[in-house]
Amino acid sequence: MNRDRSLIGWLAVPAVAYLVLVYALPLLWLLARSITGPEGISFALFRDFFADPFSWRVIGNTMRIAGLVTLVCLLVGYPVAFALARAKGVVQVILLAAIILPLSVGVVVKAFAWQVVLRRDGVVSQFLVGIGVWSEPQRLLFTETGLVIGAANVFLPFMILPIYSVVKLIDPRLMEAGATLGVGPFRRFFRILLPLTLPGVVSGIAFVFSLAVSMFVIPSLLIGDRFQTLATLTGRSFLLMRNEALGSVTATVLLVLAVMIVLLSSLLARRAGRFS
Repeated sequence: MNRDRSLIGWLAVPAVAYLVLVYALPLLWLLARSITGPEGISFALFRDFFADPFSWRVIGNTMRIAGLVTLVCLLVGYPVAFALARAKGVVQVILLAAIILPLSVGVVVKAFAWQVVLRRDGVVSQFLVGIGVWSEPQRLLFTETGLVIGAANVFLPFMILPIYSVVKLIDPRLMEAGATLGVGPFRRFFRILLPLTLPGVVSGIAFVFSLAVSMFVIPSLLIGDRFQTLATLTGRSFLLMRNEALGSVTATVLLVLAVMIVLLSSLLARRAGRFS
């Protein structure tokens, strides 16, 4: 038995070696670059970064946009996950294909497509004018609203699929049993359905928030350089300003935020699993 386990353990060696080479070593280089200076190990770069009000605006932009994108994905994706789980036959196949197939399209292509959609003469502007929300066409491109809409469209499948995987395991008769006991629809939802779907909700929020915090291409194309997030500032620092010190610091801050999101989501998912 021990021999079999040791042989199975060797199967993980290629994957571990790959992650060390292409993931762990570059991260260690970033961490080392952010805490080293002419005088050796120093946290002066972090002190200067957090002492600058612009840095806090960038962090605020990052967290606000990521939070709004996650909220939009949750509000849209939650009912879609139920529709997908309760659909049957061809309808379910069509819905599942409509959710998964967009993942095969590159982010750059999607972002350029949203540039066309969010223009003053785009579909969104014309639709809002048609239903009376706006009196005349307006531009959503290069605005925070347009960025949230475009990013939510890209990341929506990552919210739907985790919730769907949980919902499909829930017995629909539970809601019927609650109705026979005289429980109203809202109370059935908050007391029965929502607690059972919390693990999927937490996982979806973790996926979308992590992706939205670190997105680079979408903000660059949909809102431009005047609106900076940690990811875009990191890219500008390395690619344009050639400031490896600033890029290493912003990348490290972004990494810490991502790790905190993963750890917090794991804790919440574990508690939600026990609660359900």
